Amino acid sequence: MLQASKLIPQAQGLAPALVRRAAHIELDWDVRQKSRFDATASDGRNVGVFLPRGTVVRGGDVLITQDGSLLRVVAAPQAVLRITACTDHHHGHAHDGAFDLMRAAYHLGNRHVPIELQPDHLKIEPDHVLADMLRAMHLTVVDAREPFEPESGAYGQHTSGHGHAHGAQTHDHGHASHTHGHHAHGHDHAAGHEHG
Repeated sequence: MLQASKLIPQAQGLAPALVRRAAHIELDWDVRQKSRFDATASDGRNVGVFLPRGTVVRGGDVLITQDGSLLRVVAAPQAVLRITACTDHHHGHAHDGAFDLMRAAYHLGNRHVPIELQPDHLKIEPDHVLADMLRAMHLTVVDAREPFEPESGAYGQHTSGHGHAHGAQTHDHGHASHTHGHHAHGHDHAAGHEHG
């Protein structure tokens, strides 16, 4: 069995052409959060994956096998609950859609449920108790088969490049205004100091 013990998150630094040509392994979330598992690659090879404990494998990551070949990780479609804000105007609730989703994410987070956050929907693993709770909160809950990429919490890994870029922009913006305030403050301080 071929072994793979090196992970390149989101194929960083690898030539896109190489990654495109690589065989892939399709893994659901249960497997992607384990650091040791066996899988069958798209070219039929059996692969034993041994990663540092606590490693979470994401769709788009690349594994490097002991013989130096690349394996692209694909997040397998799996049963999920897709949660969207209710757009029914009779609830008098439609304009609060974003807030309803935020509240749902908070309640699910309190239960330490793995949860994928998207701008217009949330995804969790199937759970009829949670589905009932969410429906009672005026949310629409449907069964779907989709890749599941939950937030990773403690590791601070971003689920998508888009989220990362967006976060970086807001950070820079805040940082610039912070520097400005700091500079003004420093100036006043210096003036006061000369005076003394």
